[in-house]
Amino acid sequence: MSKERTRRVRARRTRRGIAGAVAAIALVGGGFVAANASTDVPAGKSAAGVKRPVDKHAIGTKAVVSAANAFLNTLDAEQQAEVLLDFSEANATAWSNLPCGSTCRPGIQLGSLTDTQLAAAMKVLKAAMGTGKGTGYDQIEQILKADDVLNSEQGSGSGGPAPSPTDGASSTPSADPTVSADPSSSATGVPTGTPPSGGPGGGGGMGGSGSGVYFMAFLGTPSADGTWQLHFGGHHLAANLTYKKGKVAGASPYFVGVEPTTWTADDGTTYTPLKAQRNGLLALTGSLSTAQLAKAKLSASYSDVLVGPGEDGQFPETKEGIPVSSLSAKQKQLVLKAIHPWVANVDDATAKQLMKTYERELNQTYVSYSGGTGLDAQGDYVRIDGPGVWIEFVCQSGLVYRDQIHYHTVYRDHTRDYGSEFKFS
Repeated sequence: MSKERTRRVRARRTRRGIAGAVAAIALVGGGFVAANASTDVPAGKSAAGVKRPVDKHAIGTKAVVSAANAFLNTLDAEQQAEVLLDFSEANATAWSNLPCGSTCRPGIQLGSLTDTQLAAAMKVLKAAMGTGKGTGYDQIEQILKADDVLNSEQGSGSGGPAPSPTDGASSTPSADPTVSADPSSSATGVPTGTPPSGGPGGGGGMGGSGSGVYFMAFLGTPSADGTWQLHFGGHHLAANLTYKKGKVAGASPYFVGVEPTTWTADDGTTYTPLKAQRNGLLALTGSLSTAQLAKAKLSASYSDVLVGPGEDGQFPETKEGIPVSSLSAKQKQLVLKAIHPWVANVDDATAKQLMKTYERELNQTYVSYSGGTGLDAQGDYVRIDGPGVWIEFVCQSGLVYRDQIHYHTVYRDHTRDYGSEFKFS
């Protein structure tokens, strides 16, 4: 081979190497990896062509990381600094169900994003959350819509005539300060109509409610093999997904509440964001005999969830209620079905793994309730408490829609909250 031909071959090889590197890395602002050349081997095969098990967890994590980096690449340096924060206990535990904006939670506000940036942010959530109807990403979308309806009602001061509520009502005002009630509000019944915000990111401001007053943060740098957390929330929602070594190490805490509990949009679509959670618990408590209900009854009453924001690790020392080990096989299945809608907030593969764990722990799990079991009046409360799983559902009087109730719920795990990264006394 001549010297000139050798030079041309080497030059082509060099250009191909640079092109490959550029294709694998997108640099915007701080320069974030958008693709990984190591993922070129088809799923299910090794580099040698030998079949290997498909790791759905790793594939799912890579999809979330890819979406996270794509979102970061739409932001300028100042915005990136709002999103990328240290994975510290202070940042991880800074979530709330209060309409308190950025004063009680970290991250970038959805309402500050452009349409392109907002779409990229929502793709992160869609990649990270479950795909079930009424759970996961679908539930998050509904909660955002509910907060826009609430924000619109707070701004209008009147709900006007509407059908009777379908999820029960209570005329007793709640002392819980979750939402600053508008004294001028005279809302009645089930709200109707589409809020003026037009979707996530557009509404919000009245008392801190609305989809625009939700925040997203990445605690630690998103990576397919490191430790970091996807932190997202606002009024009535807090999602905390912790990733370690390519898998979700913690899908909790997950707080979700809603007011109004149900409404019909202008297009005729009726939304009931916590229907799956409520119906699962109703089926469970409805299966209990009089004697079983007596054992499950708690002596204390509850106006809110017990282990909510700021109560990390504060689980009761003694489990209360009726042990699941004493229930029939059919009732045990109802316990699992009741747990699932909360666990399904995370990607499907992780949710399936968690459910297998909770099934193994079922005989060490307890079911209890306070108030009534109808979940339609102030103080109605149900709890599921196992070695791992912790779920609470409580009914409160409506604070804006005053002749209705609204719901607060929380899913935690005794050992897996925040990916087990922190120890709480």
